[in-house]
Amino acid sequence: MVTSLSALKKQIDDYLAQTLAMDVDQPILYNSMQYSLMAGGKRLRPALTLATVEMLDGKINDDVLRAATSLELLHTYSLIHDDLPAMDNDDLRRGKPTNHCKFGAGMATLAGDGLLTLAFQWLTDNHLPATVKSKLVLALSKAAGPAGMVAGQARDIEGEHQHLDLKQLRYLHRQKTGALLKYAVLAGGIITNQPDEICQHLASFGANFGLAFQIYDDLMDVLSTTEKMGKKVHKDAGEQKNTYPGLLGIEGAKKQLQCAVDTAIKDQQQLEQATGKSFAGYNQFLAYFK
Repeated sequence: MVTSLSALKKQIDDYLAQTLAMDVDQPILYNSMQYSLMAGGKRLRPALTLATVEMLDGKINDDVLRAATSLELLHTYSLIHDDLPAMDNDDLRRGKPTNHCKFGAGMATLAGDGLLTLAFQWLTDNHLPATVKSKLVLALSKAAGPAGMVAGQARDIEGEHQHLDLKQLRYLHRQKTGALLKYAVLAGGIITNQPDEICQHLASFGANFGLAFQIYDDLMDVLSTTEKMGKKVHKDAGEQKNTYPGLLGIEGAKKQLQCAVDTAIKDQQQLEQATGKSFAGYNQFLAYFK
């Protein structure tokens, strides 16, 4: 039986709240890092890692929790930097003023830097086997770096004054959002020492889940409200961002979302066939898109 998403979120929140202060040696910097880290995120990324570990018969202990939550540190850094005046210049995140609005752009930048580097500290400062830690560091570096999330952000900036086609837009999203979600699932396989075939299936599920997540986010920017999203909506069109609704319209974007979800479900089924285990625990994540 896989732990519920709400219970996983509580474990993650508790660990982050109890542990962050141990590794930060400057009060204002800590306040800035803690402000964004504990602002109420969904914790989908570390929860995906922990759920995957459980479905592969692994146990969640302090070492696994530390490695999994390192991804939330890195994800939070990316949000702080994405909100900065030099990037998207947002003033609202998760229903609260963005980090630079509260602490200034300089301290917000340092808070992001601190979370990024601390993520790799947590990924290695635990008692997991050295080979596991090495594989996790390599996979996360690729997912977050200049061939992954950072490249996706760069494509997003470059594309503001270009009209991307569907293939280009999908590639941008696979890097910008999908890379970390792909890693989140893959990390569960690395932690439990799965063979390459299983890791490939896990990575595919994560990539398709990540693509669905970004399409859904694009749709919510058009269809939802600031109150529900906790950030300003209707910004993408005004900033000439390349989005699925902008390229395909609302109904076309919804079809692409369903296609990504259906492909993720096929990956889920292939995992069950390859391992003989149930991966029904992913259903609670896929329910996010309903």
